Amino acid sequence: MEAIINFKTDKKIKAEAQDIAKRMGLSLSDVLNVLLRGFVRDKELNVNLEEPSKWLLKELAEADADIKAGRVSPMFSDAEEAIKWLDNKDRKYENRV
Repeated sequence: MEAIINFKTDKKIKAEAQDIAKRMGLSLSDVLNVLLRGFVRDKELNVNLEEPSKWLLKELAEADADIKAGRVSPMFSDAEEAIKWLDNKDRKYENRV
């Protein structure tokens, strides 16, 4: 279920944000949703775009550990094949390191 949020901002900021978002292939609503999701997930206001968030650094470290441990999925030709592999409790990982 979706909800609508109305808030006031400077017209120039809104126009510039919409322009930047459009050039990135996003809507301003997309940008605001990403910011809200990060705020809820991290329980902090992280607007520094030059350094990765704590959450991203943690996820990257976990991915690196998985790769080093050989927990890497095989390549799939379609989504059905991937879902079938994910549903298989006896699935095997590939070590592509």
